[in-house]
Amino acid sequence: MPDKYSSVWVSHSSMGDFLKCPRLYYLRNVYKDPKSRHKINIVSPALSLGQAVHNTLEPLREYPADKRMDRDLLADYERAWGAVSGKIGGFTDADEEAAYKARGRAMIERVIAHPGPLTKKTVKLKESENGMPPNFYLSEEDNIILCGLIDWIEYVEEDDSVRILDFKTGKHDESDDSLQLPIYLLLMNALQKRRVSGADYWYLERDDAPIAKQLPDAEAAKEQVLAVARRVKEAREQKAYNCPRGEGGCFACKPFEAIIRGEAEFVGVGGYGQDLYLVR
Repeated sequence: MPDKYSSVWVSHSSMGDFLKCPRLYYLRNVYKDPKSRHKINIVSPALSLGQAVHNTLEPLREYPADKRMDRDLLADYERAWGAVSGKIGGFTDADEEAAYKARGRAMIERVIAHPGPLTKKTVKLKESENGMPPNFYLSEEDNIILCGLIDWIEYVEEDDSVRILDFKTGKHDESDDSLQLPIYLLLMNALQKRRVSGADYWYLERDDAPIAKQLPDAEAAKEQVLAVARRVKEAREQKAYNCPRGEGGCFACKPFEAIIRGEAEFVGVGGYGQDLYLVR
């Protein structure tokens, strides 16, 4: 078996970066600050809103199904918000933060009123070594590992199957050509034995219940994801990370270029030891 430390690791977010702009992929997933030796990332209100809501809801899977809604979720949300409050969450003033915080609170209130699948039994994927996200060899021949975190996995007792649930906190729907469901299906099939019987997206800002999504064909999903992963590997081997818009950059990589030029404000160190910056 190949050496995991020499493998190319890919995920929904990293491949999404690559498809937007190879330069973005490099700056967020490969580049390390010469002084701190940390990778870099940008904080934003939308990302902080999503983080606080996810960090309120996802821990519920650790509780028995019939006890989850006994939690004071609004108090949990207040604690989760504390981790993203102020500049470290990308907020430039109190009014902006208050507006985003209120949006997240409304999402939690919606879940409290309509808990739906959160009151049902769940399944957890096997924990990985060294605190890494769940992962498996997408291709041993290519030495590519696929990793990812799934928000919620519902256990369906009627037929001993599982359903994927993804919490959505943004204003826009996931695009039909997104790699997210193909990646989730591949992770589920590789890391647990039950049949995946369905998948749902829950747009928490507008919907009282999750919306069912059609699962992709497993073989087609692997072909689709592996094709992108191989492009990522080739770019890394050739160190070819050019922005398709040229030296001027594009909307995706320009904010990260601002960090490199020293034009962004350092606000702290985040998850996985990333240096976090506020780009105005």
